[in-house]
Amino acid sequence: MQTQFSVVVPAAGVGKRMQAQRPKQYLEIDGKSILQTTLEKLIAHPQIHHIYLVLHPEDQYFGRSPLNAEPWLTCVMGGEERVDSVLNGLRLVKEEWVLVHDAARPCVMHDDISQLLALAKDNDGGILAHRVRDTMKVSTNNQCVHDTADRDQLWHALTPQFFKTELLIRAIESAQVAGHTITDEASAMEYSGFPVHLIAGRPSNIKITTQDDLAIAQYYLTQQRELEL
Repeated sequence: MQTQFSVVVPAAGVGKRMQAQRPKQYLEIDGKSILQTTLEKLIAHPQIHHIYLVLHPEDQYFGRSPLNAEPWLTCVMGGEERVDSVLNGLRLVKEEWVLVHDAARPCVMHDDISQLLALAKDNDGGILAHRVRDTMKVSTNNQCVHDTADRDQLWHALTPQFFKTELLIRAIESAQVAGHTITDEASAMEYSGFPVHLIAGRPSNIKITTQDDLAIAQYYLTQQRELEL
């Protein structure tokens, strides 16, 4: 039997940049909410057996979800910032290793997740990422070009991100005490000096942030469904 893992999915944000009447994870895509699409994609992976879903304390939407009573799902109260929500979920995880995945990334592919999970065999943690393709500019404060970055060393960080549970908890807590900005789980591990491996994933694993992203994600999901037929 394959090793089984849990996933922490922070979904306590309000998605201000989407400028919608409800949190973006509850906008509809592919006939379902973004959140439902993401959760169903994760739990369908053969090595994922449980999801810890971290919700805003005043969430008014998930209670109506058809996934609300699923035995593979545990709902957790979120914190003030994303990192606090992630910590609340991590503290309930019983397995040695854990995945953390953005609620607004419904297009992640199972074979990319499998490549990431394979890191556990070598006792390493890492993240899905893809190489920067465009020329990258560094700007001044008034949005003029200051410099051109070397894109050969640049990657877009994606999720899931995959680390040992206790190490990740300690890394986040240490970074918080030091006042270090935690932009993702990998940044906490980096701060504590742990190596973070980059596993090349598909660029289609986008994070839905704006209205334009909804149409792009729908296109990718349609493509994925056709490939499965």
